[in-house]
Amino acid sequence: MSALMPRLFGDFTDWLETDFMLRPGQMIRVEDHITDKEYQLRAELPGLDPEKDVQVTVDKGVLTIHAERREEEQAKHRSEFRYGMLQRSVRLPANADEAHVKATYANGILSVTVPLTTAEPTGRQIPVTKAA
Repeated sequence: MSALMPRLFGDFTDWLETDFMLRPGQMIRVEDHITDKEYQLRAELPGLDPEKDVQVTVDKGVLTIHAERREEEQAKHRSEFRYGMLQRSVRLPANADEAHVKATYANGILSVTVPLTTAEPTGRQIPVTKAA
């Protein structure tokens, strides 16, 4: 029986150590930075094909990153597969130029740049009159 335990748990520990395993509350790790001219966001997404596995969308002031991995390996008498999906949304600054967002992917890092427009005054001054 003791010889059987490592064989049983060997496959189980491999499963636990996968680099894209999803756990409750797991999110894409990001860092962001804002200047007067742009909002920059960098997200960790290692091992993905940006053209097939990563989707970046902007809608009504919210930037959403969606990543999905589907891997299947087959060897003699054995096959393995890993599937996983991550998503992260962030609220953009009010003066974000949603029409000119750019995203690039290099070395496992997704970089998103959102230009900022000049802030226009949103309110108006109400004249105060003297009551008679």
